[in-house]
Amino acid sequence: MPKSLKISTNNLTTLRRGQRSSLLKTACVWLLPFFLSACQFDILNPKGQIAADEKQLLLLSVGLMLVVVVPVILLTLVFAWRYRESNTDAKYLPNWKHSTLLEIVWWSIPCAIIAILGTLTWISTYRLDPYRPLEVAGKKEITIQVVALDWKWLFIYPEQNIATVNYIQVPVGVPVNFRITAEGAMNSLQIPQLGGQIYAMAGMKTQLHLIADHSGDYRGFSANFSGDGFSDMNFILHAGSQKEFENWVRKIKRAPEKMTLGTYQRLARPGVSAHAKYYSSASKDLFDAIVMKSMMPMPTKKKGENHAG
Repeated sequence: MPKSLKISTNNLTTLRRGQRSSLLKTACVWLLPFFLSACQFDILNPKGQIAADEKQLLLLSVGLMLVVVVPVILLTLVFAWRYRESNTDAKYLPNWKHSTLLEIVWWSIPCAIIAILGTLTWISTYRLDPYRPLEVAGKKEITIQVVALDWKWLFIYPEQNIATVNYIQVPVGVPVNFRITAEGAMNSLQIPQLGGQIYAMAGMKTQLHLIADHSGDYRGFSANFSGDGFSDMNFILHAGSQKEFENWVRKIKRAPEKMTLGTYQRLARPGVSAHAKYYSSASKDLFDAIVMKSMMPMPTKKKGENHAG
């Protein structure tokens, strides 16, 4: 085979490989939206008042920012095409320095957007304050004490005198006051379809007020890295009718285990809880004792302890 023909064949092979690679990349770009369509964007599918307000704020903020982003991208493409080297019709102005009109446009619009976003942030900071109680006529809020463990969630219902691990049940349309702390490592509680996240810290109590406006099961999880098992710190919040909630409480009160101080100390050992657990009662001062343990030692289990508050 002549040397020139051999080189030509090699070039053709390289060209075909490049074309295949280019086609593959193009196909991946076009197919990417179809793959992503299977993702669950819980934050964009709110099922509670707080989550719905947060979604509206998010979309409004993104829309305002796109007022700047979209024109900049489009103008970049227009300028690249219009002032390309082969376009001899484009005006060449090497000494152009200033345009008052353009200065007004590209300074006034961003300043206006920043002012609007700042106002929205100021108002929303107070309106969506996680510490702000939610008031619903004729509905008394439910208090749930939350303890972030390594690597599971403990939920204590002080008014109902029960406790659960990795499972919550609440009535639809009833405000819920989460009082949150942690056993050790800093963590973060989030139920995206009901509202934003808030941190759980040892020796401190944080609060999060949420409400479920629709019945269903909602995913909750740890939103902060806290060790090897943090990705398994998942739980389910079930929202149902008031009667369903009352029946569930009565059922849990028949559970064989009780959440005493000794039970808690065993539960607090590092490890993942694969299934939900239920406790028929909970020691009255357990949550406060967990909060205070960073400042003073927790009381030890007394011999023959069997009380549950």
